[in-house]
Amino acid sequence: MKVAVLGAGAIGAYVGAALHRAGVDVHLVARGAHLAALRRDGVRVLSPRGDFTANPPSTDDPAEVGEADFVFLGLKANSYASCGKLLAPLLGPDTAIVAAQNGIPWWYFHGLAGHPLEGRRIEAVDPGGAVSEVLDVRRAIGCVVYCSTEIEEPGVIRHLEGTRFSIGEPDGSISRRCQDLSAAMIAGGLKSPVEPRLRDDIWIKLMGNVAFNPLSALTGATMAEICAHDDTRAVVAAMMAETVAIARAAGSEPSVSIEKRIDGARRVGHHKTSMLQDLEAGKALETDAIIGAVVELADLTGVPAPTLRNVYAAVDLLALNRARRIS
Repeated sequence: MKVAVLGAGAIGAYVGAALHRAGVDVHLVARGAHLAALRRDGVRVLSPRGDFTANPPSTDDPAEVGEADFVFLGLKANSYASCGKLLAPLLGPDTAIVAAQNGIPWWYFHGLAGHPLEGRRIEAVDPGGAVSEVLDVRRAIGCVVYCSTEIEEPGVIRHLEGTRFSIGEPDGSISRRCQDLSAAMIAGGLKSPVEPRLRDDIWIKLMGNVAFNPLSALTGATMAEICAHDDTRAVVAAMMAETVAIARAAGSEPSVSIEKRIDGARRVGHHKTSMLQDLEAGKALETDAIIGAVVELADLTGVPAPTLRNVYAAVDLLALNRARRIS
């Protein structure tokens, strides 16, 4: 098995290191000081489960890697449409693309035979088909990440918690490629169940992301602080309730209560969400996949979502102003 990790940041480098430890032929694609450190010292993982170092080949030129069996995308969803030139050298006739993204994926309505929205493009995550043109939905393997990592310094990945990477085919089949990837991930010390109803997992994780990410960006608060404040906790509960209603209208059933989901976030403690980290780092915000697509699905399914709409309006303006400053 040959795996290319395109975007070997905190999650990508951690997965790549785990797969390399399992004996997989892994190649990391990164850039800048992080790439220099990976080339010099390998991936150094600091984890409560035990520290380790892996030394897979690292490059900033995917042409040096060539065709892979799997491409693990560690990029943000808002950069998918522009990654075509990087991705192209990695693709062979049967290469699968494993997108470890937050929020609603571009392939969401692909493979849903008999569903009234089967094949429907979600404009928020695939504007004008720009993403599906680069990332062929037929190559897609879904991936829901229950793992928290951060780049402590170039080449050093701090693993905070969680090792679960649920994967699945958009059509719900238990494919050989998913089984092979799952076995490799497990051999590397990760949890990687193959889920026939991966969309349920997407919504379970999204219940937290759709609320805590935008609210943390708007307030600068950690997850624990949002939970401890009565009024913001109430906003979180309202956003989650609307999200569950949309999920059910779209044919999924998140199997976790709102209180349990909020309590899980509270126990994470003073953790900054990825959106708040991006805001503080001056990066573009991943608002469309995390909350914009959910509002679009509310429109498609006819579910009222006033709290989601109001929060999205505020964080979308924040993202637009940030994008103007970056450009």
